Amino acid sequence: MVLSDRSIRQALQSGHIVIKPLGENAVQPASVDVRLDRKILVFRNDRVPFIDLRANTERLTEMVTTGDDDPFILHPGQFVLGSTLEHVEVPADLVGRLEGKSSLGRVGLLIHSTAGYVDPGWKGHLTLELSNVSALPITLYYRMKIGQISFLQLTTPAEHLYGSAELGSKYQGQTDPTPSRVSQDFVERKPKRKP
Repeated sequence: MVLSDRSIRQALQSGHIVIKPLGENAVQPASVDVRLDRKILVFRNDRVPFIDLRANTERLTEMVTTGDDDPFILHPGQFVLGSTLEHVEVPADLVGRLEGKSSLGRVGLLIHSTAGYVDPGWKGHLTLELSNVSALPITLYYRMKIGQISFLQLTTPAEHLYGSAELGSKYQGQTDPTPSRVSQDFVERKPKRKP
């Protein structure tokens, strides 16, 4: 079941769902618009010869900060990481789905490759996987509407929330675009002992 605008407004007012700062006219019939923040993580292919998933990937990227009216130019075929201006918190009984805006998709801007799923318990700014699949550069502006998040009701509240110790969540609480932490999946984790 997808939450309607009425249910979303009620959840926002009660604090069951948190989206701050909420943009003007952000609540749509079954989603909430989110905007682009000013920091963009750009990939630098001059630092490493290839992407080794077992190695820390932070050397692959460099943070760029845009001004209020200075656009970031996303070139054809370019892939960067951005983040939502909004801090989002999803409760235990809901899951969020992040999708692009239709108007942006129609000019070739994709906002995620695979990371459109927002788990129960999530708290933080959402990292956006921005790709330009058009033949022309696209301007990205701070505070522009970049996507929309909808909420689906779970059959029961999740037992282990994103960010819980049992899951080893890698991105809880992020505020800026965050590079991949896939290398942590290759670190041997010792089972936790029960008290």
